[in-house]
Amino acid sequence: MSTIKATNITWHESHVERAERAKLLKQKGCTIWFTGLPSSGKSTTAFTLEHELIKRGFLAYALDGDNVRHGLNKNLGFSSEDREENIRRIGEVAKLFADAGLITMTSFISPYREDRDQARKIHDETGLKFIEVFVDTPIEVCEVRDPKGLYKKARDGELKGFTGVDDPYEAPLNPELTIDTKSQSPEQIAADILEYLMGNGFLSTTDKH
Repeated sequence: MSTIKATNITWHESHVERAERAKLLKQKGCTIWFTGLPSSGKSTTAFTLEHELIKRGFLAYALDGDNVRHGLNKNLGFSSEDREENIRRIGEVAKLFADAGLITMTSFISPYREDRDQARKIHDETGLKFIEVFVDTPIEVCEVRDPKGLYKKARDGELKGFTGVDDPYEAPLNPELTIDTKSQSPEQIAADILEYLMGNGFLSTTDKH
């Protein structure tokens, strides 16, 4: 668990209420946390959902695991400690985006249940909704997809600590949603998640245009 090392710091409250942002954007900010094995379809689904939301006039942003490691988390590797810090940072960023009123998608393997639970906790503590989406794709399907060839490298011993091969993946116990990218297209899944968002009051209308 990270500790605060900075001293002489004070929390400054915004003059803008969260409800004011929601009224302006006609949506309620939240974090949709996609988790699953490598090559399970997390990024494809998240970016498809982002596109569908934008087409309908809603403000959305997808935070992708590889993309974040090009910048914010470029100093982190794939040890257990670095994975924990990777998810801690993105949980904090997602919380800020959600607080700003965005529908925020995160696409990270996030293999450890404790790390995901911590990301949920920091949302809960500030009254923000954390929607865990388990991308439940069988490892056999993930290995067939494997666009980077990482499963093969892991099976051949060229890559150590690879989730699903020689590093564990802890599936969610009670996710808000479970999706099947084997039998459903990204567009079908995005439509289902949009329906969930509308049904739970995150989107004020099906189309703002």
